Amino acid sequence: MSRFPLPMRDGVAPSYLYLPEGDWPDLISFLVARFEDVSEAAWRARMARGDVVDGDGQPLTPSSRFKRGLRIFYYRELEEPETPIPFKEEILHLDEHLVVVDKPHFLPVIPSGRFLHETLLVRLRKTLDEEDLVPIHRLDRETAGVVIFSRNAASRGTYQSMFQKRVIEKEYEALAPRLRDVQFPFTYRSRMEEGDKFFVMKEVAGEPNSETVIDVIEHRGELTLYRLHPHTGRQHQLRVHLSALGVPIVNDAFYPVALPCKQDDVSQPLQLLARAISFTDPLSGERREFRSRRRL
Repeated sequence: MSRFPLPMRDGVAPSYLYLPEGDWPDLISFLVARFEDVSEAAWRARMARGDVVDGDGQPLTPSSRFKRGLRIFYYRELEEPETPIPFKEEILHLDEHLVVVDKPHFLPVIPSGRFLHETLLVRLRKTLDEEDLVPIHRLDRETAGVVIFSRNAASRGTYQSMFQKRVIEKEYEALAPRLRDVQFPFTYRSRMEEGDKFFVMKEVAGEPNSETVIDVIEHRGELTLYRLHPHTGRQHQLRVHLSALGVPIVNDAFYPVALPCKQDDVSQPLQLLARAISFTDPLSGERREFRSRRRL
């Protein structure tokens, strides 16, 4: 982030893109075509403020020449005000390399779509006044629990590689209907692929590419609190697996059927929690475990 020609502003670091191949008469023509949700007037206003620059920090104008491969920097902005998310994150651990956070339900990890300032990354950058924070893994917006951020670029790749090599141990909890006539713990495997809608996954026939160990913590009437250990990291894996078993997670708006978007309704959180992450620290060699303090 320190190499970027625009500074962090109110917790938001600049975005950037490389201009692709194409034939555009000027930069403004490309930007209007590339970002359909941003008006030409908005781009002209950003440029007038000096908020669109090249890699050397030189301001770009609407008439700047379109040049393939040029990297341009700009601030992401939202046309409509964000609705505050009324739940707070908690910092569980902070050291030279890592920031470990207990994320609430409904808070996205990174900016996307209609979320910018109401994201865990931007909130942390404001709280810690650090622009070089990067999440080294993700949780869905609907899921609460432990998220780890890197605050040191020199060691970032070392910690990221743990997730790539699957040497991280993850423990989740989920509240769902009681699964009867099953011997716990047991392992569920299936093959998962992208569904017909871009935001959901589905199970298909074929060699399994997802695996979850499922156990029971306690029964709560007709519901059960499950302990889940995913051995793979497919998108929505735990939600898909429990739904396929006939016990979808309480308040799951995607599985088994995708329901209409609830927009800013935060009254029914998905009952899924990333309870703990544990690993052997690749730098110190010590065993580390971070646990959420939240409850379903």
